[in-house]
Amino acid sequence: MTQELIDRARAGDGEAFRELTEPYRRELQVHCYRMLGSLQDAEDALQDSLLAAWRGIAAFEGRASIRSWLYRIATNRCLNARRSASRRPPEEFAMPAVEPPEPTRYGELPWLEPYPDALLGPEAEYEQTEGISLAFVTALQALPPRQVAVLVLRDVLGFRAAEVAEMLDSTVESVTSALKRARAGLRRLAPEREPTPGSAVEQALVAEFVAAYESGDVERLVALFTDDVFVSMPPIPLEYEGREAAARLFATIFSSGRRVSLVPTRANGQPAFGVYLRGATRHGGGLFVLTLAGDRISAFTRFDTSLFPYFGLPRSLPRAGDE
Repeated sequence: MTQELIDRARAGDGEAFRELTEPYRRELQVHCYRMLGSLQDAEDALQDSLLAAWRGIAAFEGRASIRSWLYRIATNRCLNARRSASRRPPEEFAMPAVEPPEPTRYGELPWLEPYPDALLGPEAEYEQTEGISLAFVTALQALPPRQVAVLVLRDVLGFRAAEVAEMLDSTVESVTSALKRARAGLRRLAPEREPTPGSAVEQALVAEFVAAYESGDVERLVALFTDDVFVSMPPIPLEYEGREAAARLFATIFSSGRRVSLVPTRANGQPAFGVYLRGATRHGGGLFVLTLAGDRISAFTRFDTSLFPYFGLPRSLPRAGDE
């Protein structure tokens, strides 16, 4: 059946091409996301890859499987995207009535975005989602592009060294060397293992976080953080590391009178929340993603509302009393 679809696609049958590639669409998007760290960039790279595959299907010789061939195209499109100078630029902090404290440092990943669990599909297992955690994807962005490609293709997707060498027009020796360097680099950035999604530990921690944040209780919130908690807010480059720095930031935010309602969702296999400002209109105010370590929060990442549609979140909630 696959060979029949290949023959038809090579003859210019668009429907056959769609049937041939559709089973791999979701995993290719996840692959592009791991490589690029941005959901929107990943979708662009996926579309570019499928277009390139359609244009090149007539020359497909069948020396590799369709899946490997698609991964080769997608990986190289992602490598090109990572070299591009036109990725999302940093933005200014612009929260009304809030003057942020001096950050611990300034981040260098303004394009970083979360990935909705809903797009992973119901068949995604915990072991798979570990390979898409926000900390893991963030760490990948700090590695050289070809090392990222080799690490993801070998350690996450399980391709053989010879297959990866073919995909990257390289040698097995070069792939093996790049993998060794990538693993060493990743070990320096590797996060602690998080609680199993949906576990009693996670549920209790999330419930306490919601109560603390919605009430604007800084002391209660900071008590949930690890000593080295990391707070970031891409595309805004301000970053705060450690409980003391986090406490200063959230004290400043809460003292402005800003109060929100949190709507639960999930991103990167982690607890996440759509944030809605309390008031007459209840407009969206951001997207929070929590990284957990044991029974504490080790990272708090805030993103903007441009990602709401991917999570099925409305731009605003009904006014109080209109639900």
